[in-house]
Amino acid sequence: MSQADEFLSLHLPGSPLLMPNAWDAGSAKVLASLGFQALATTSSGYAATLGRLDGQVTRDEVIAHATALAEAVEVPVSADLEAGFAATTDEVEETFRLAVGAGLAGGSIEDYAGLEKDTIYPIEEATQRVAAAAAAAGDGFVLTARAENHIRGRDDLDDTITRLQAYQEAGADVLFAPGVVAVEDVRRLVDAVDRPVNVLLLPGGPSVPELAEAGAARISVGGAFAFAALGAVKRAAEELLGTGTTGYSELAAEGAKAFRSAG
Repeated sequence: MSQADEFLSLHLPGSPLLMPNAWDAGSAKVLASLGFQALATTSSGYAATLGRLDGQVTRDEVIAHATALAEAVEVPVSADLEAGFAATTDEVEETFRLAVGAGLAGGSIEDYAGLEKDTIYPIEEATQRVAAAAAAAGDGFVLTARAENHIRGRDDLDDTITRLQAYQEAGADVLFAPGVVAVEDVRRLVDAVDRPVNVLLLPGGPSVPELAEAGAARISVGGAFAFAALGAVKRAAEELLGTGTTGYSELAAEGAKAFRSAG
């Protein structure tokens, strides 16, 4: 079984793959060592390591980053490839050829046109872009197609479902609509498509067991782990600046031990 086949086989509706998002090779090693069967990158988390916001990283940087993560662990890695870093379908194809060459088991393409345009691609154009990614990636790659409506100010589940149905026909292996949170909406989405569905775990939303019951086949966390790490750094720094004590040392020791064990 190829790594991509292995990765796809882990997508089981009702018994979802828990796929955390690593932001560097070190975090990837730790997460893999803890028993996660597959990992994803995070565009926002990686951008933060460069001192930038989500959407401000280049294709070359993302491919190099994804290559480093794929080389750091033995489990499948899926990359957040945003909108393919491409204005044309030819450029989308090139991005996904590079992704295959990076040793990735999978990757995603979204229908948000990026910060510069700040719009969702029309469904026909978005579907053509998914088809281009699928053709370039081939069979040895798990392609996730993302409908971005619900995190881009368009709370339209009907349109999201129509888009995901079109994307599956264009060759997507997994479907994802970040921001769809309510259990009944997840269930409706799952019932409307014929591919495994990834759900983003969000605070205040359904738990993993609730999403499993709704039929989710994969659950990811986006940039949450990366920013949790930055939150821990912020608290440690505030303690140093404030009381000058080392209450953070216990957490630091735990992290060091986890990294050494992952080595």
